[in-house]
Amino acid sequence: MRLLPAKTTSVVMALGTAQTLSWASTYYLPAVLATPMARDLGISPVWIFAAFSGALIVSALLGPWAGRRIDQVGGRSLLMLSNLLFASGLAVLAVMQGPVLLVAGWGLIGIGMGIGLYEAAFATLVGIYGSAARSPITGVTLVAGFASTIGWPLSALMDAGIGWRGACLGWAVLHLLLALPLNAALPTGVQPRSAEQGPGAPGAPMPRQVMWLLSYVFAVGLFCSTSYSSHLPRMLEAAGATTAVAILAGALIGPAQVAARVAEFGLLRTVHPLISARFATLGHPLAVLALVLVGSPAAYAFAILHGAGNGVMTIAKGTLPLALFGPAGYGLRQGLLSAPARVAQAFAPIAFGLALEHYGANAVWLTGLLGLSAFFALLLIRRPVESA
Repeated sequence: MRLLPAKTTSVVMALGTAQTLSWASTYYLPAVLATPMARDLGISPVWIFAAFSGALIVSALLGPWAGRRIDQVGGRSLLMLSNLLFASGLAVLAVMQGPVLLVAGWGLIGIGMGIGLYEAAFATLVGIYGSAARSPITGVTLVAGFASTIGWPLSALMDAGIGWRGACLGWAVLHLLLALPLNAALPTGVQPRSAEQGPGAPGAPMPRQVMWLLSYVFAVGLFCSTSYSSHLPRMLEAAGATTAVAILAGALIGPAQVAARVAEFGLLRTVHPLISARFATLGHPLAVLALVLVGSPAAYAFAILHGAGNGVMTIAKGTLPLALFGPAGYGLRQGLLSAPARVAQAFAPIAFGLALEHYGANAVWLTGLLGLSAFFALLLIRRPVESA
């Protein structure tokens, strides 16, 4: 974080740490706790993931309202509220005995996700820093990139020591004692209504066209990343890799994401986000091409290319709309852009799982072609003249 002023670094570290905890205790929770939850409740793990998918849809519906609210009053209060909602939802899950509280708990978590994950964090930073928010956004994703690295082992340790109910309560306490104070310490920042708009160029696509294209690109990115978060070992095994190789390859995705974000934070910080996003969308298609041409020996290359592309695209979801449209109305725009992506995310595990079941390793063609289509969609967007 030495590339940022000291005061900005403290904001980035506080928000990044709070985001790490928020992602670890929500998005990454079912991967570890779904099976013990289902076993204790006497149901299939599918029902746990179905409730989780419902939470993602709730977050998608709530995103535009949350973004508009951040534009109006800043993001600190909503981020603090998200910690209270996360803690409440996790506490409900900890005491649930059946489907009613299962749905209620994930419903509360879904509301928290709608107002407290990356989209809200990015909008908060834009409210504080305006057009200069690119580096802080990258810094937050760099810190929070360790959410799975921290979240999965910590959830597993708590499950082993105090059970899955104790793990849910443990995460709830961390929200109240750590994340809530960190978000409370953030500056209040709201961009004035007269803030500069994004630059436009004669003959460039109308903003509505660009919005649709970005919505598609972000939805494809989240569909692909979620598909492999759920099915990567199984897919690599279908391609001929051993279980040990598949698991090790999966472990490379996180470091690849962080390494790519470090490069974006340093080497690529002067490159327009549209250019870095185009390169990022090629990461997954190149990973698929390597696997198709070489087979299982390319498992590690697949994980690295896929992870690096996904790492930069996470940043692009925050920086690209800022570069194209400017800071005015950023929060609402983020909510609108993220809604289709959240819906795609909700259905990705089921859709890709079915493709894998019916087509085996050839299912990679689905995500590979989708990733390539996202690259071509970004080619249709022109850089603003003022940013060239």
